[in-house]
Amino acid sequence: MDTTYWGRNFGVSVLKDAYSGLVLWRKYVKHETIAVYQEGIDWLENNGFFIEGIVCDGMRGIFKQFSRYRVQMCQFHQVAIIRRYLTNNPILEASKELKMIVQTLTKSDKESFIGEFNEWCLRWDDFLKERHIDSITGKSRYTHRRVRSACLSLKNNMPYLWTWYDNIDIGIPNTNNAIEGMFSDLKNKLRNHNGMSIKHKQVFIDKYLMNLFKYK
Repeated sequence: MDTTYWGRNFGVSVLKDAYSGLVLWRKYVKHETIAVYQEGIDWLENNGFFIEGIVCDGMRGIFKQFSRYRVQMCQFHQVAIIRRYLTNNPILEASKELKMIVQTLTKSDKESFIGEFNEWCLRWDDFLKERHIDSITGKSRYTHRRVRSACLSLKNNMPYLWTWYDNIDIGIPNTNNAIEGMFSDLKNKLRNHNGMSIKHKQVFIDKYLMNLFKYK
């Protein structure tokens, strides 16, 4: 499940079946929210669907909300989160090493990745704990906050990055690539019709989904 936008206040949230490729549910939204995804999940279950697992982008609170399901965080979203913290060209050696480890996430097995990450954490433990006194506030702060944030993001999301691996017989995807690819194709087609009103965009999107997929 994922949401894409056109502008700041017009988007569509979509639930797509990974097995068949069918779009099963969609809703036009101003903002991506857990409540919208819950509405979609409820609709699926009320209409006879059995949910083997959920692949999502890891927005705040989503793992707790859907804790009774097998939840897989999209590994590409995790890589993107770490890239935002470390940038594409990190300067610090700790950041360079972590970036190299994270780049293997989508191609690695669980044991190898966690092993490498844990070794990195041990190697840079003292570095991550370094603090300094803020010259403006006078308060003690961590010196390498962005690297710490990247590290904590991985630690917090780690239980949800390998759901596909722990349930490999079910065939849960490890990324949201299929739905992202659909969004990209839809946006490319809409780009040829610049200037559409939101109402006409909705009609276009509905026809796109109706022609290619099934949806509510």
